[in-house]
Amino acid sequence: MARVAVAVVSWNTRDLLARCLESLHPEHDAAQADVWVVDNASSDGSADLVRERFPWVRLVASDENVGFGRAVNVVAGQTDSEWIGVANADIALRPGALERLLATGDEDAGAGAIAPRLVLPDGTTQHSVFAVPTIPFALLHATGAHRLIPGVADRRAIPGHWDTERARRVPWAIAAFLLLRRTAWDDTGGFDERQWMYAEDLDLGWRLRDAGWATRYEPRAVVDHESSASTHQQFGPDLTPVWQRATYACIARRRGAVYAQAAAAINTFGALARAGVTRGDDRRTYARWARVHARALRPDD
Repeated sequence: MARVAVAVVSWNTRDLLARCLESLHPEHDAAQADVWVVDNASSDGSADLVRERFPWVRLVASDENVGFGRAVNVVAGQTDSEWIGVANADIALRPGALERLLATGDEDAGAGAIAPRLVLPDGTTQHSVFAVPTIPFALLHATGAHRLIPGVADRRAIPGHWDTERARRVPWAIAAFLLLRRTAWDDTGGFDERQWMYAEDLDLGWRLRDAGWATRYEPRAVVDHESSASTHQQFGPDLTPVWQRATYACIARRRGAVYAQAAAAINTFGALARAGVTRGDDRRTYARWARVHARALRPDD
């Protein structure tokens, strides 16, 4: 039996899905990975592509878009491999990436999730690791205190301060591609299907941490990522309000609505304060972030 069951979640990204599966074919041939595609009712022929060009892939053709987490849960429920590989259809593994991730998992028995380096089309490393969005972290970031305490910005994976070259345990990582240990998956119950799209990886990473499992970042394992190929189609070009609302929904489920509202208020006033002391594009950026966070304070959101 292969060590990894890879669950590729697909929605209207036919050409990228083909690239993804081609990158996984060597892992299948080496008996390292069983590859599944859960197609969320694509209208671009993605399911037919899998049937015709990739007969070695196990296809689950859904008649509705069930979202990301639920799609992965379907594969996890039908497999019993040592590891579960969670994948967007817009990724492609570089040679040796899966082997390196598995080796890292073998070396760190306490890591329930292993995250690769994600590389964007322009060749830059994607910021793919983040802090858990607690009130103490919101205060740290909103007040700018992370700039005053040596090393804290890197430890909390704050954009612009996170060292992408250093392997280490991290708070949580996005699930464009993520390797999850089956025992850790079972301990947490998999993805929370109430997080239909966005923040399902935050939610899982948070629950892994609460259950005593770590997330580990391994930059020597490289995965190419055509970020947001599906979600731009679903939600349009401005995704920030969408994933931020999903993040606050996750916080509310894990810590309660009052906690989420307090975090939103701190983030709103922090962004407003920055907007008040900057000019030009920076001021407009902070003002936009203030509006995004403020939406979470509305009762109907």
